[in-house]
Amino acid sequence: MTTTHATDVAQPVPELRRTFRSMATDVTMQVVDPSPGAGAALTAAEQVFTDVAASCTRFDPRSPLMRANAASRQWHCVPAELYAALEEAHSAHVVTDGAFDPRVLRRLEEWGYDRTLPFRAGDVSVARVPGSGASRPPRRPWRPRFDRARGAVRIGREPVDLGGIGKGLAVRWASQVLAGAGRAVLVEAGGDLFAAGPGPDGTGWRVGVEDPRGGPDPVAVLGLEDLGCATSSVRVRHWRVNGRAVHHIVDPRTGEPADSGLLSVTVVGPDPALAEIWSKALFLAGRGRVRRLADERGIAALLVDTDGFVGVSRPMRQHLVWQAPRGF
Repeated sequence: MTTTHATDVAQPVPELRRTFRSMATDVTMQVVDPSPGAGAALTAAEQVFTDVAASCTRFDPRSPLMRANAASRQWHCVPAELYAALEEAHSAHVVTDGAFDPRVLRRLEEWGYDRTLPFRAGDVSVARVPGSGASRPPRRPWRPRFDRARGAVRIGREPVDLGGIGKGLAVRWASQVLAGAGRAVLVEAGGDLFAAGPGPDGTGWRVGVEDPRGGPDPVAVLGLEDLGCATSSVRVRHWRVNGRAVHHIVDPRTGEPADSGLLSVTVVGPDPALAEIWSKALFLAGRGRVRRLADERGIAALLVDTDGFVGVSRPMRQHLVWQAPRGF
């Protein structure tokens, strides 16, 4: 799960802050030097999360996403948020050459992740009754169908999970709602964030990247202004199924938990949803390819591997304020 977070900074200027729970994560919105309409903008931005959560959740069988998944080969007229999320997910599938693939819902359900699990409470174990066999990973590219005039979609053979990209899109859209609400704005949802403007002290927002092995100290501090950030990590969302260790980052090529030699990948870019997409795609690329792929694509990325090595791509260097020793 994403684990980037904004560091706490003493506030010498007026600000508005709102926190709430949505999409199984804590959301914080902060407006520095708020304008007269900032309060209403915060309310509208919070509604963005409510609408995306209602449309895109996989934990409610009555949600528009799950109704479309239940008959995935049929056409469904869906809310605008879900339609946009599915279009974005398909675009991500294409641009990452299939590394981003939301057709992992059946596998997550087989592992007992068909409901919100208490990851923050400690070790999580799930007992599952063996079924007829594990679902097979998709063999062909994902080709959903879209009818923009009707706002209708046909997902295709395999049902999809939009958890990660849905959260990134909620951050993007909420940030757009808050544009102009103050001198600087931060929207953060469980690690996906957008940092707009020069921050509380005029030098940019300071964002700490959590250590995926645990502990209170970050592995790096980033300086961001008008940029999004997201981290794919196995720090939080991991559990045991009938004694077997699994985590939520599924390799679409194998249908198994990604075994890439990495613990986390953080990506910085203009859009938080794209940062979320590429953090996952780079995680799947693995320890041997992640920095080369990030450099080839011009992606600002920071990685932590299973040996505790901290590395960055060339585009990430401009955002580094501080970095832990590489072999810490």
